[in-house]
Amino acid sequence: MIERPKILVVYYTQTGQLKRIVDTVLGPLQDKATIVYEELKPVKPFEFPWKKQVFYDTMPETVLGKPAAIAPLKVNPDEHFDLVILAYQPWFLSPSQPTAAFLQSESAARLLKGKPVITLMGCRNMWLNAQESVKQYLHKAGAHLVGNIVLVDKSPNLVALITVLRWQFKGKKEATSLLPPAGVQEVDIVESVRFAGPIAKVLEDRQWDALQPRLLELGAVDLLPNLILLEDRGIRAFRYWSKFISAKGGPGAPERQGRVSMYRGLLLIGIFVLSPIAKITSMFKLALNKGKLQEDVKYYKGIHLR
Repeated sequence: MIERPKILVVYYTQTGQLKRIVDTVLGPLQDKATIVYEELKPVKPFEFPWKKQVFYDTMPETVLGKPAAIAPLKVNPDEHFDLVILAYQPWFLSPSQPTAAFLQSESAARLLKGKPVITLMGCRNMWLNAQESVKQYLHKAGAHLVGNIVLVDKSPNLVALITVLRWQFKGKKEATSLLPPAGVQEVDIVESVRFAGPIAKVLEDRQWDALQPRLLELGAVDLLPNLILLEDRGIRAFRYWSKFISAKGGPGAPERQGRVSMYRGLLLIGIFVLSPIAKITSMFKLALNKGKLQEDVKYYKGIHLR
């Protein structure tokens, strides 16, 4: 009797959307593989909906890669798995704190060493820097990134920002008379079942190098060149502010709340006032650096680390 392949799914979700994406993608594999789910649990849960000041105060440690602790894993870190799926969300253009905490842990080093890994994201639209960080963590652990699937909110950038902030701070995801529902749209979640086929095939033939090209043919990663430029600006700003704020103390420290509030106000101004200006300047850069940006798009759609 042929033993069924074993898949480990490591994930963290506050709203449940990411778990639903995972379940949709892996649904057709339920009778072909043994699937083990490992939900990451912060020792001190991140509340949802967020309190606004707490949300912005979470930025420095997220960007600096200094996450809050997570509870011990339930899975045996020495157990064998044929494939690991890491499902995560970017926070502030970086891996979410529970994801970073897992990837920095000794248990992750033991679980991931020598293993093929597929990353799976459900997010707004900016994920490049977060994925680069995850690639580095996986490389350090001796894992092999073999696939990446990214489901994004396809609404216009500012519309998606408004709906996600409403969801984060008020817990309201549903559409209004003027706005679409927040998050990854329902049709995109339902259609993500198409990625099960290539995953099932690679579990049979173990031709891991062929997986990402197959996923890309099915639209696993859709990337607009201007987002590369916007992310580059954004992460530079976040790195500056993360150091500036954390110099006044750790998460929740009263001494740093003035700087958090300053960052919070300037961020909103930057998004709603400067974003249109940035879009115009990006158009010029796109025209002048088209070849370089096309190379960057190809790189970010792939799974290799520069």
